[in-house]
Amino acid sequence: MPPLEPAPTLGLFEACWHYLVLGVVQGLTEFLPISSTAHLKVVPVVLGWGDPGVAVTAVIQLGSIVAVIAFFRRDLVEVFGGMVQALRQGDWQTPPARLGVAVALGTLPIVVAGLAVELFVPDFDNSPLRSLHSIGAVSIGMAILLGLAEQLGRRRRVLGDVQVRDGLLVGLAQALAVVPGVSRSGSTLTASLFEGWRRADAARFSFLLGIPSITLAGLFKLKSAFAEPIAGGAIPLLVGIVTAALVSWLAIAWLLRFLQSNSTWWFVGYRLLFGLSLLLFAGRFGAAAS
Repeated sequence: MPPLEPAPTLGLFEACWHYLVLGVVQGLTEFLPISSTAHLKVVPVVLGWGDPGVAVTAVIQLGSIVAVIAFFRRDLVEVFGGMVQALRQGDWQTPPARLGVAVALGTLPIVVAGLAVELFVPDFDNSPLRSLHSIGAVSIGMAILLGLAEQLGRRRRVLGDVQVRDGLLVGLAQALAVVPGVSRSGSTLTASLFEGWRRADAARFSFLLGIPSITLAGLFKLKSAFAEPIAGGAIPLLVGIVTAALVSWLAIAWLLRFLQSNSTWWFVGYRLLFGLSLLLFAGRFGAAAS
């Protein structure tokens, strides 16, 4: 499938419109357990714009990082302070220190997985893993796992109960998100629910754990994305990043409130329908990218 250029044949206004839409899609899907990568591939393909590619997708995610850092700024200050205090006093058993270590340890698996993809799958943009059929099948599989976690999870643990092993286990689940359709927030939320976390606390941990990984991915691809032949230069990308930041903030606030009193079955159902739709209509969607 051809890449989404907003290429030189597009005017600045049209290019900005494309990236505004991508920013909205990114903001709505990054922190919901439905896979932002999948939607950033599928939505523009269905609209006939083509595949934006891995680099552009990763950079637009920087808007989501700005939002999550701003939203959880107090938590981050507390975690940083807890780790500094732990270094000084040698006491790593306080909740902020344990959370900081868990996030740091949980980031390592996805960094290793991302580097492996970069080294051994050089043409990942055109990999079969990014095909619509693959995304559809993966979405269905992850929906089933989330449903099992929702059904079997005991939902007793809170964020203050976090242990270092939680970082490793949930981090391993996060590493699966290098496969489009898995959903970083979906895989981490699923793993946390299996571990017995309450839904809202599982989501908070997912958000905090995502800060280093999404930031590193976005920065790593920054040069490649800005090198794309986009009408208007960097302006359309900046429109996408800013839009993603604003919409991500709203999505984070909504999801935390939603999970206080609702289950994840709505997301299970959506992912099943999304995956089935891709499997049934992948040929038609693919033609839209031509």
